[in-house]
Amino acid sequence: MDTLFVPAIAILVGFALLIWSADKFVLGASNTARSFSISPLIVGIVIVGLGTSAPEMLVSSMAAFEGNTGLSIGNAIGSNITNIGLMLGITALFYPLHIHSKLLKREMPVLLAIMLVSYYLLLDQHLSFLNGLFLLGLMIAMLGFTIWEAKSNGKDSLPQEILDELPEEISKGEAIKWLVIGIIVLIASSRLLVWGSIEVAEYFQVSDLIIGLTIVAIGTSLPELATTIAAARKKEFDLAVGNIIGSNMFNILGVMALPGLIRPGSFDPAVISRDYPVMLGLTIALIVFSIAWHKGKKSILGRVEGGLLLLGYIAYMVWLYMDLAG
Repeated sequence: MDTLFVPAIAILVGFALLIWSADKFVLGASNTARSFSISPLIVGIVIVGLGTSAPEMLVSSMAAFEGNTGLSIGNAIGSNITNIGLMLGITALFYPLHIHSKLLKREMPVLLAIMLVSYYLLLDQHLSFLNGLFLLGLMIAMLGFTIWEAKSNGKDSLPQEILDELPEEISKGEAIKWLVIGIIVLIASSRLLVWGSIEVAEYFQVSDLIIGLTIVAIGTSLPELATTIAAARKKEFDLAVGNIIGSNMFNILGVMALPGLIRPGSFDPAVISRDYPVMLGLTIALIVFSIAWHKGKKSILGRVEGGLLLLGYIAYMVWLYMDLAG
């Protein structure tokens, strides 16, 4: 068991530094962008959105460079499953989420469409360089569309909640300092986390895909949990749900693209037969739960719906365990 101690510490320290550095990166990047007179709404959507997905993107990049594509793909899909089933499920149990934003209700089907397109690309069980390039291009297009749509809907509640959550203003020098420190620590901590995760996978003789779907996915999704609960406590419910939707879009289009761009290749068939369908199922459940079925009634993601999402996540974890045990 001594051989497991150092990798376990590496994972814990890696997670802690990853979350801290992602926060500092957002602080530095958002204020640097402000100093160049970039629209606050663009800063909120692009930089803060990228910041919450920075842990997944850095970990997937490092894993791909190390040749562990399974961990990269598992992290992208596992983070989405964790975001909806565990993070949003837990949040809704404590704070029933009233969804008002028309933008948000339109983004949910868009997220599902993105997942279906990427599922089609992966059906041959090979993530190619062109697949990665296509997904990355789609992410850039989606960011542009999201910014345009948010600016066009000034009365919608979501853009204002995004603006309200921008990091505090600091000087240009401080901003650049935290931007540089944030990037350096993000890279170092993601490298540490990937090393520890691979060592644990080898110790227990499980695939890097399983480690990516479980330990790494939960750890890299912790920033989403923190921001979602914080938004729900302030009754910024659209932001709480929008944070998860935005993060999941980044994970599919950005995080999933990276292993294709860095180290194209084949992957475990279980991704197509087991993991991707679960992600699709939870996304469809979220959309169904978020619809106001009766005219004039508000959309509420309540405790019952949150409990069902959480049960879905637990059932998936049991399924993974049974596959390992079998």
